[in-house]
Amino acid sequence: MIRTLVVDDDYRIAKVHAASVGRIDQFVAVGEAHSAAEARAMVQSLRPDLLLLDLYLPDGNGLDLMRSLADLGLSPQPDFIVITAARDIDSVRRAMQLGAMYYLVKPFGFVQLREQLTAYQRLREGLDEVAVANQETVDALYGLLRGPAARTTDRRLPPTMAQVLVKVRQATVDISAVEVAEQLGVSRATAQRYLADLVRRGLVDLSLHYGNAGRPEHRYRIAEPGDR
Repeated sequence: MIRTLVVDDDYRIAKVHAASVGRIDQFVAVGEAHSAAEARAMVQSLRPDLLLLDLYLPDGNGLDLMRSLADLGLSPQPDFIVITAARDIDSVRRAMQLGAMYYLVKPFGFVQLREQLTAYQRLREGLDEVAVANQETVDALYGLLRGPAARTTDRRLPPTMAQVLVKVRQATVDISAVEVAEQLGVSRATAQRYLADLVRRGLVDLSLHYGNAGRPEHRYRIAEPGDR
């Protein structure tokens, strides 16, 4: 289970977010903090894996809390997903620089939260299973974290990408970039590039398969509604 601490100065919103976390498979809310000081103490005592962190706290800024927690030298360090009404680009930039996994702007619904937490879970699983990553694996893992973009219809896709999508749709089992490349007569790198973009667009799902050598094989299938 991914132990999650909700940090929000609004008691009602914190309870809503904690309840939402509890509805998502593989996640559990271990506590609710309403100030930076309370969050710091609960991180040290509860050792959560993830903080859902508001930036507006009564005794400081959530970004300063992220920095101070890094200075504690905890191992492992908790991850952060920022949940805030702060829309200024400087806050977004600073959150990214401090290592925030994602930045959710309030108000957002349960579906948005679930999608991002599920993407975070898939990233954790991928990192746990990979000892050494090549560029393809790194790209795939970052693609998992981004989650699905708005779905794009086939008619709006570039021609070669649309052909790649057709090959994935026609496959009776998960298909690899090598197999797509052979069927279309293109290079493996070209097929991989288009497959990665289709994953980002939410049209194709990626799974990592591990063999005896420990190096993951990337397999693709059509994304069905509700997969994400």
